[in-house]
Amino acid sequence: MDRLARQSFMYQSICAQCRRRLLPLRASIRLLSTSTPDFADTPDPPRQPPIDIPDAGPAPSTQQSAGQSFPPSVSSTSSTPSQPQEARPSMLSTMPRSPTSNPFARPESKPPSRLGSNIGEVFNYAINDETSPHRALSRSLSDYPPLPEPHHLHIYSTKHNTHITLTKPDRNPIMSVSAGSIGFRKAARGTYDAGYQLGAYVMGRIQQQGLLTQIQHLEVVLRDFGPGREAVTKILLGNEGRNLRGRVVRVCDATRLKFGGTRSKKARRLG
Repeated sequence: MDRLARQSFMYQSICAQCRRRLLPLRASIRLLSTSTPDFADTPDPPRQPPIDIPDAGPAPSTQQSAGQSFPPSVSSTSSTPSQPQEARPSMLSTMPRSPTSNPFARPESKPPSRLGSNIGEVFNYAINDETSPHRALSRSLSDYPPLPEPHHLHIYSTKHNTHITLTKPDRNPIMSVSAGSIGFRKAARGTYDAGYQLGAYVMGRIQQQGLLTQIQHLEVVLRDFGPGREAVTKILLGNEGRNLRGRVVRVCDATRLKFGGTRSKKARRLG
């Protein structure tokens, strides 16, 4: 009785507890399992005799192009011993090799053949080539010294008033006026007309005091969003600001932004 027959006989006539004690651990696990039988538990399948494959002949030449393929010539087998043949080349040896040994090497940057032919080639030439006009322009711009600190024109426009302050580069004030300084009172100080007349008054004072010779560069600093903000901007862009408009090098907004902080003031309610 072979091993499989003995195991099947014990599986049918003995209970599971006794079978686990008598059979080896591997066999008991195999009999209780539903998976594919392992090769260690089953006899080896009969081996088939090797099939004679005719010789494929000499290997194709490595000088043939990669796109051409030629069928191998099958030679008839003979009883006489054949001459020893050369080792067939591998597939890697017949494949065309890249011109560079490193596949990740950066290609040489060269001027593009025509404008817009290859955007990657144009970008590589503009960034990496030392003779590129873009690289020469960036070097020439970096040679210029930074601009000196400009004068500052602060325009603070609230809902109730408009304030304009002209300061030196070191932030020391030259003049500071508001809508109340030119005759507006109470609610009239927060109007658009008050801001417009205030801007025209400041431009006239700058020209009368000869401050245009001192102001070479000017930075305009805007704060808050009252009616006077738009009014003073119109003055700078209009006829009154023609002497000062060309000296403006920067316009920025310095409006305060609150992140959390203390509780806001109670909103005013009328009526």
